[in-house]
Amino acid sequence: MDAHCHSGGAATRRSFVAGALATVAGAASAQAFEFKPQQRYPDPSVQVLDPEFARYRIYSSSVEQIATGFRWVEGPVWVADGRYLLFSDIPNNRMLRWDETTGQVGVFRSPANFSNGLARDRQGRLLACEHLTRRVTRTEYDGSITVLADGFGGKSLNSPNDIVCARDGGIWFTDPPFGIGGHWEGDKAQAELPQSVYRIDPASGRLDAVLTDLAGPNGLCFSPDEKRLYVVESRHQPHRVVWAYDVGEGGRLSNKRLHIDANGPGALDGIKCDEFGNLWCGWGSNGAPGAQAAELDGVMVFNPAGKPIGHIRLPERCANLCFGGSKNNRLFMASSHSIYALYVEARGAA
Repeated sequence: MDAHCHSGGAATRRSFVAGALATVAGAASAQAFEFKPQQRYPDPSVQVLDPEFARYRIYSSSVEQIATGFRWVEGPVWVADGRYLLFSDIPNNRMLRWDETTGQVGVFRSPANFSNGLARDRQGRLLACEHLTRRVTRTEYDGSITVLADGFGGKSLNSPNDIVCARDGGIWFTDPPFGIGGHWEGDKAQAELPQSVYRIDPASGRLDAVLTDLAGPNGLCFSPDEKRLYVVESRHQPHRVVWAYDVGEGGRLSNKRLHIDANGPGALDGIKCDEFGNLWCGWGSNGAPGAQAAELDGVMVFNPAGKPIGHIRLPERCANLCFGGSKNNRLFMASSHSIYALYVEARGAA
C-alpha cells in the first residue's frame, strides 16, 4: 500500500481515534493531570474507551510510580531471571536498574554511549541501541561488548533507536536521526544513510535494510505469531502512524498497510504487543501547546483491528514500555522523568 493512500477502513479508524481522544479530553479537567497514588479502586486513570478493554483491566490494580528523578527515560526491558528492569536515561548517559525485590534503583552502566532501546536476544544477552557510537551492541555473559552493527554500505548508521529480537534469533532495529540531531541525546552529526529499519540475520550476521521509505522509524514490535511486524513512523505527515507488514521467509516484508493513525495532537513512540494481539503504545502530545496536551499523556491501547480501547493516563508523556514481572502481566511505562507500573490482565507477547 502506498504511504499516501489510506483505505476507507483506515479513515474509519482515524475517526474512531479522534472520537476516543475527544472523550478522554472531555472527561479530564482543564488542569494538568498530576500523579497521586490512588487509594480507591478502580483507578480512574485507567480509562475504558471501549467495553472490550474491560477484560484487560484489573479493578483492584492501580498505577504506581516506582522510580523518578531522571531526565528522559526510554527503552525498558524486563530481566526475568534477575527480577529487575533495565532502562535508559538518555541525556544522563546511563542505564539504570530497578530491583523488584528491594524497589531500589541503581546504575547498571555509566557511561552507556547514550543508549536508547534495549532488548534481550534468545540467549538472554542484552541488546542495546547506542546513539553516541551509532551502533547496536550485545553484552556477553562475561560483561564484554560485541558490536553487532555500526554501519551499512561503508557508511555510519544514524542513531539506532528501538530494537526487538524475533524467535528465529533475527534482530530488528530502527535507525532514525533523532540521536544525532543535537547534543542532548548524543553528539550532533550529519546523517549518512536513509532512515531505515534493519534486520541482523541470525545465521550469518548480515545486516539488511528491510525498510527505507519511512520518515523517522521509531518503535517496532511483532504480533504474537510473528507473522506481522508493526513499525511507528514518527515523521509521517500530517500525523504519527503505525504501519503493519506481513513477515515472510528470511524477514521479507510485504503488504504494507496503515494500522493506526495518531490523528492530530496524539503522538506515538514505543509499542509492545500482548498475547492477544493488542498494541500498547507510548502516547503523548505532538508538542502542540494547550491544556489538552497533558491530558493525552500515558499509554493508548488498540485492539488487533487498530481500534482504541483503553487509555492509561499518566502525568508525563510515555516514551516506551514493556511487560514484565513474575507472570509477565505487569506493564512498565518509561515516561519522561519516571517509571510507572500497572498490573493488567494481559501478558506480553514475547
